Amino acid sequence: MIHPTAIIDPRARLDATVCVGPYAVIDAEVELGPHCVVGPHVHLTGRLRAGAHNRFHAGCVLGDAPQDLKYTGAPTGVRIGDHNVFREHVTVHRSTKPEEETVIGSHCFLMAHSHVAHNCRLGDHVILANGALLGGHVTVQDRAFVSGNCLVHQFVRIGTLALMQGGSAVSKDLPPYTVARGDNHICGLNIVGLRRAGFAPAQRLELRQLYQLLFRSGRRLRDALQEAAGRFTSPAARVLIGFVAESRRGVCADVSRGAPAMPAEQEDDSESETP
Repeated sequence: MIHPTAIIDPRARLDATVCVGPYAVIDAEVELGPHCVVGPHVHLTGRLRAGAHNRFHAGCVLGDAPQDLKYTGAPTGVRIGDHNVFREHVTVHRSTKPEEETVIGSHCFLMAHSHVAHNCRLGDHVILANGALLGGHVTVQDRAFVSGNCLVHQFVRIGTLALMQGGSAVSKDLPPYTVARGDNHICGLNIVGLRRAGFAPAQRLELRQLYQLLFRSGRRLRDALQEAAGRFTSPAARVLIGFVAESRRGVCADVSRGAPAMPAEQEDDSESETP
């Protein structure tokens, strides 16, 4: 199960079912759960703890020191759930302070050359496409999709089921269920993602109406939030309202603010999740 060219510190804790490929390096404080697969030339370091059924493809580096000038060498870590895939040359950096962690949830798919900086927190079923870059302290909620070569500024939040189109960049919070386009703009709801997540037509219609009120009505966001809190009471709507209300950085603005509302019967065919 362990290739003879792999270098594994005797203090590392690996389940008996772990497979380690050639020239991999696993340092002292690493813990790997059952059925993890470590590919060739992978480097796992720092206080890295990974659950079961994680796969690390060739050239990954996880748990290395944060790229933060304030970091002084403290023993910090990365915590990883189960059933994640880290493709070629993915980098995930450990946290800047011992009492904090960089966190990857479960069932995430990080494609080649994507980067997760220190103190980021990814939920479950998150996808980062090739070349996606997350700055420090970024939060990505469940089922978000960050497309190829997207840029996410430090301390930004990406809401659940949000989608970033390829090459887009955000330095403000990206609300749940929305689609990011260009720089700090959104262009509607991630309808395909909502369908795949099991949202019924009535739920999608309510979210569309809420989106129109918050982002396309031309009203001050504070006033729109106050009205929305009284009109929309479903759990999904509350998630969106709460996310926007709690934002400290501000949220991305709609590209066509003030445009007329789209007819409900056209919405499902006109919105797309294609990166």
